[in-house]
Amino acid sequence: MKLYEQYYRETAAPDGSIGRVVTTVPPHFNFAYDVIDRFALDDPTKPAMVHKSIEGTVTEFSFGDLKRLSDEAAVALSGLGVGRGTAVMLLLKRRFEFWIAMLALHKLGAIAVPTSHMVSAEDITVRAEAACVKVILCVNSEHICEKVAEAVSARGIIAVAVGARYDGFLFWDDLTESAKGKCLAERVENDVTDAMLYYFTSGTNGAPKAVIHDWSYPIAHIYTAKNWHGITEGDLHLTVADSGWAKTAWGKLYGQWFLGARILVYDYDRFYAGEFLRLLTELKVNTFCAPPTIYKYLVMEDLTRCDWSNLKFASTAGEPMPTAVAKSFAEATGVAVRDGFGQTETALQICTPIGGTPVPGSIGKASPLYRIEIADEQGRFLPYGEEGEVVIVPEDGERPIGIFRGYLGEEERYREVWRGGVYHTGDRARRDADGNFFFVGRNDDVIKSSGYRIGPSEVEDLLMQNPAVKFCAVTGYPSRTRGTVVKASIVLKDGFTADQRLTTELQDYVKKNGAVYKYPRMVVYVDDLPRTASGKINRAAIRRADEEKLRWEENRI
Repeated sequence: MKLYEQYYRETAAPDGSIGRVVTTVPPHFNFAYDVIDRFALDDPTKPAMVHKSIEGTVTEFSFGDLKRLSDEAAVALSGLGVGRGTAVMLLLKRRFEFWIAMLALHKLGAIAVPTSHMVSAEDITVRAEAACVKVILCVNSEHICEKVAEAVSARGIIAVAVGARYDGFLFWDDLTESAKGKCLAERVENDVTDAMLYYFTSGTNGAPKAVIHDWSYPIAHIYTAKNWHGITEGDLHLTVADSGWAKTAWGKLYGQWFLGARILVYDYDRFYAGEFLRLLTELKVNTFCAPPTIYKYLVMEDLTRCDWSNLKFASTAGEPMPTAVAKSFAEATGVAVRDGFGQTETALQICTPIGGTPVPGSIGKASPLYRIEIADEQGRFLPYGEEGEVVIVPEDGERPIGIFRGYLGEEERYREVWRGGVYHTGDRARRDADGNFFFVGRNDDVIKSSGYRIGPSEVEDLLMQNPAVKFCAVTGYPSRTRGTVVKASIVLKDGFTADQRLTTELQDYVKKNGAVYKYPRMVVYVDDLPRTASGKINRAAIRRADEEKLRWEENRI
């Protein structure tokens, strides 16, 4: 029996596809002890991770290395007071220390709070206070430590610099060196229902909310790795994702190591398509997953000059995949790109699995982990072909594995998404008679740009701090390269002039005080904004007007 089969079992449907998946969740399951350390015990030399640094240095880690390094890191962190239920924030980009720290936190029964390095000092402060963070691990690059220093000032949070020293912070290498050769005296027992991960995700209104995942969450990603990524033991897998996003949990951590695969981590400051092609082919990547934006840049290169004989499967998620891009990649490489769909709040919900044929425009079929329906506003399940909200229906009345346990400190919000006894995703789609889902869009106004989720209110709040801005509305605008870009529609106060100087000032302010990926690439000045009957700004009307304009322009051409 393979290790993952202790927790995951498939039964076949009459047509040979996966009919049902049964998962086994031990009451004290801990991924670090029960998976990583188990592989290390069986074969400490078994390859686990290949890391390529920004400087180009390639370092390989075995499962034995992961056990030893995470043991030492757990001892070091326990010396800072980290234990069961302690929240620790990680801003580590794609440094290999992220994976060591995550496993160490698991061994301590602590709560990991992965965070994008692109957030502002204010973002860090809000998240740290909401999660009651005790320690922050941050890489000393791109002014990350400066932002953390501002955020932790006078808050009693311990800051630890990684990669290089930073004045006033503890240094990761010193901590782990002092723990060299040591391990915890005994296993820290956690209950599988305890909080294991907090992922902050943007919403339409208010500050980002923290999604809580428990210790059963990694088991849900066995299906992700096995049947979507197509991983088998020993494969080298590359998922393109920042460590601060849930996509890392999907593609660079749990399911892949459950199956005994090697994870490829590539740390880079800027994306260069040519360099990525060399990485994929020279390191002989077997399975690859990236947002459509990455594929859009890759197909602009001459893919036919590369050796694709080692690439078995390719997948994508995060935003709609243009049919032309998928076709170009498949024609050049011989590998079809298969879509997937899910949320920060869930594991993979829908995908085109290995063995399935991608249907143009479809995001795939429901994962056998879930019963997925399309519902109307009254909660009634709709027949094939009709558009409605994607909902997940518990088969036995229990929360399905991989679905989040709650929103931190927001019980009412959590009850709302479970109204009527089903989980409301907030995403709209339709399903055909063959079970293929076709994504339509969000119920709310969250913007998905280049794989990032952006809450419009976060950007609007920053824009409104400029004395020239009277009203503003932030929406997504269709883009050929990014799926969607952030657009700001602004009404100015009397006496102010709409010019390029002001536009640049507004954009720079959002970059500095929000995050680079949040700034409005489009800024338009209008006399007024559309509003609903209750007087609220109607973002949906702005989006519809933009879509109509684009259709008119395309028809004219």
